[in-house]
Amino acid sequence: MAEIARFSGSSGWIDLDFVERERTPRQLMELGIRLHLSELLLSNTVRELDKFGVHRSRKAVHDWIHKCDLLPATDASPNHVALDETVIRIDNQQYWLYAAVAPKSNELLHIRLFSTTTTALTELFLQELTEKHDVENAVFLVDGAKHLQTALRRSGLRFRYEKHGNRNAAERVFREIKRRTSSFSNCFSHTKPSTAESWLQAFAVCHNATN
Repeated sequence: MAEIARFSGSSGWIDLDFVERERTPRQLMELGIRLHLSELLLSNTVRELDKFGVHRSRKAVHDWIHKCDLLPATDASPNHVALDETVIRIDNQQYWLYAAVAPKSNELLHIRLFSTTTTALTELFLQELTEKHDVENAVFLVDGAKHLQTALRRSGLRFRYEKHGNRNAAERVFREIKRRTSSFSNCFSHTKPSTAESWLQAFAVCHNATN
């Protein structure tokens, strides 16, 4: 089992308290979760586990990730927050992925999927963000999207239009998410929106832990 460390690195962010009578060694479960979130398709992850003599289905690895219920940590106090949104497809439907990123640390503070993009939903996202983190005194960096600026103004949060610079932190995160979802043809297929959002939340934890 010593060779696992060469592939997995630190996996202290993975909580396997849900495990009861799982036959798979915990170190290999951690490896499977880490590999799928950071690099590999489920099928390729299963093949990597096969190398250690552990034969599990793609559904088993999928279930490990969702049973972990991974969520980004709370109580960050960034001076700046890059706020942005992008399109993610679930089957044939378009969803909007909202993300808040601390540019200095590149940490994903909050991430959510919505079926549309409106000022009201942006306000909801910001309310959730302020409940999790100390961002009341932060300066939010946004592009020219009017509903983002309106929601920030209504929420009493300071913001600054920034086309490049620190706001690119959110773009870098989106590029990484799209790199990963390109494994799914940039689309979560045969998946419920709640399942896709659960995977994205788990991805955020992995991103923050390995960044």
